[in-house]
Amino acid sequence: MKLVNSIQMRELEKRADASGNSFARMMERAGTLSAQALLDQYPAADESFLVFVGPGNNGGDGLVCARALHDAGARVKLYLWKRVPDENDSNWKLAQERGIPFTRAETDEGFVLLRNQVAEATILVDALLGTGVSRPIEGILKVLLGVVTSALDESTAGLAGMLPTFLVERPHVVAIDLPSGLDPDTGALDPATLPADLTITFAFPKVGQFTFPGANAVGELVVADIGIPQEWADKGALDVSGAKEIASLLPARPRDGNKGTFGKVMIASGSLNYSGAPVLAARAAGRIGAGLVTLAVPQTIHAIVASRIDHATFLPLPDRLGDWRPRGANELLAALWDANYDALLVGCGLGRAEGTREFLERLLENLRALENPPPLILDADGLNHLANIPEWWRRFEFSVPPILTPHPGEMARLLGVTTQEVQQDRVGVARAAAAEWSAVVVLKGAYTVIAAPDGSITLNPFANPALATAGTGDVLAGAIAGLVAQYRAQAKRDPNTDSARSAYNAAVVGAYLHALAGELVFDSSFSAGILAGDVADRLPQARQEVTLAN
Repeated sequence: MKLVNSIQMRELEKRADASGNSFARMMERAGTLSAQALLDQYPAADESFLVFVGPGNNGGDGLVCARALHDAGARVKLYLWKRVPDENDSNWKLAQERGIPFTRAETDEGFVLLRNQVAEATILVDALLGTGVSRPIEGILKVLLGVVTSALDESTAGLAGMLPTFLVERPHVVAIDLPSGLDPDTGALDPATLPADLTITFAFPKVGQFTFPGANAVGELVVADIGIPQEWADKGALDVSGAKEIASLLPARPRDGNKGTFGKVMIASGSLNYSGAPVLAARAAGRIGAGLVTLAVPQTIHAIVASRIDHATFLPLPDRLGDWRPRGANELLAALWDANYDALLVGCGLGRAEGTREFLERLLENLRALENPPPLILDADGLNHLANIPEWWRRFEFSVPPILTPHPGEMARLLGVTTQEVQQDRVGVARAAAAEWSAVVVLKGAYTVIAAPDGSITLNPFANPALATAGTGDVLAGAIAGLVAQYRAQAKRDPNTDSARSAYNAAVVGAYLHALAGELVFDSSFSAGILAGDVADRLPQARQEVTLAN
């Protein structure tokens, strides 16, 4: 699904209106679907809804939503700001025909009624501004939102000392299209913004909903279909991956397959200080569905790693006290030649020793000499060593675009900039790097960015603290490698497969399943104490969930 900005969204709405899907019809659908999404989460019989209605189309959506909630049997009240109904405001008339009670902010002296209504409500619906934010929130609206925030805090303060924390629940906040004060283009967040627990947006998600700090105010995001065809979106716009799209990209699992059918992965990983990295990477590659996983590890740590994993084969390589030696590259290349592996992952836990950099250089220089070199995935210390090789993208040749999986610090080292500069424009940085390096770039972090050399770019729709723990990067790299191997094996059976696109698809699918696995762990565990291995073990479930979504 494409991400759009406010200008693109307005143009899409105009096009829809000109094509017969009128603004009134889209508003009716937006409000009705908002009510449906609300009722899916909050049964009408149990909830009291207070709908904040602004002056523009967002307020119109709110009126339709309030009417639909009322018709479903919910208790609904309206709180109006700058909404001056006239004879053409049919949605206002329909609300009044139903006798839905309302209060005007302009006549609520001291916002006394507002405080009482917030205290009585269990769900607050924000339909004040939506994408209409264009300047800082000031005046009555600023005071109004401040009073709501204060009232929400007061609603739980009285119970906090009498009940356990998990039993103290304040009213839920739901935003229609956008939380008021969130810039749909930049993600800038007005200090007066009321953060939402749930946001119901229309037709397409907005760029600002996936850009911090605004992304923190969105909560769960639901995209409602108001009749604007997806194919109308700008082909060059950002994509955000969804379950159905991921399901359509999953490599096939024929029932008569064998381990060769599902690809062979070689993982060059680990060092004396990082013996867990190869275990996590191999575990993820196997859990994502690869048919065979081989671990190339320094001889010194072979016994340690082998004692912790039972599904991988091994290629112990010469080392110096657990650090890699350049001649180990020769043995690895020979194994790749003999066994025709479908993916090569290098970097997890390699360490920073000088001999390790020489090992990597020799490997990359000679990889192209193989008759059928496997696609390359570079992670962690593989990237840190790459950053010390001037213009590496000109020096080394690859049969298909390599996949690089940096976190922001590694990306900064690769580019010779600061981490802050990377984080200020994650999309732009990833897109430019992918084009210059002729590589697929997976810039990790909240809303991981996946960029391809041809300019294609996808945001991963997850920001989960469960993934903010050591080793989850190794799990991601292993998952991507396992998918690359499956695509490559599939291509051997189907010569029409686009190998270059497969690298990008593997990165998009791998990032999505990895993050979904993190969500599954987070939902079934505590918010802290989650380990990388827990995420790896949820990969089969994540794959199954997106399969069922199709």
